Amino acid sequence: MENKVIKIEYLYHSGYTIETEKYFLVFDYFRGDISIPKDKPVIVFSSHGHPDHFNEEIFRWSRENPSITYVLSDDINIHSTESIKRMSPYEKLTVFDVLIETLGSTDMGVSFLVKVDGASVFFAGDLHWWYWDDDSKGEKRRMETAFKDEISRLKGQSIDLAFFPIDPRLGDFFHLGGEHFINEIHPKKLFPLHFGDNYNVIGEFINKMGAIDTQIIEIAHRNQLFEV
Repeated sequence: MENKVIKIEYLYHSGYTIETEKYFLVFDYFRGDISIPKDKPVIVFSSHGHPDHFNEEIFRWSRENPSITYVLSDDINIHSTESIKRMSPYEKLTVFDVLIETLGSTDMGVSFLVKVDGASVFFAGDLHWWYWDDDSKGEKRRMETAFKDEISRLKGQSIDLAFFPIDPRLGDFFHLGGEHFINEIHPKKLFPLHFGDNYNVIGEFINKMGAIDTQIIEIAHRNQLFEV
């Protein structure tokens, strides 16, 4: 990552904004306070159509900034236009000079690998090791295989900023996906996703991981700001 300040704001659940020198990115907004800048290009990402990752309110933002581009998973039922790009897994797209690549998910939609202003950003969406205690052994094996296969596609990538689910609903198994992702990919910083209002699970994950090279960012409240 180039030596430039990047501003990151946690919105709610899986929603974040990333502001670089030239761009303002929004990921998986569905609720919360947000301010859309009028003085730089905006790219809005939605990884899939689940209502906790996608809200049609995002299209109203174009009234504030007409230079918004929307990059949506193709499971979201909306027509593509000049400003709305729909992507399937394993596709590439360039918006302005931002390079966007999609990977798959272990639920719906896509995950995003974004190269912007010298930084490499991975946003997982619902790509996770969903280990539900009441699943059958076969279902658990299939999920583990699908998840690990998808993460293996990132091998060799240098990830500056990763956004990855740390979901407390998984109980004792909440750490499996994040632990495997960190051990395999070694992102420089990891921002948690998909934890709702359960901020305590982030501290539990940090303690579970122990001494690692990746910095896990601890979130304390909505609209928390970070500079990296």
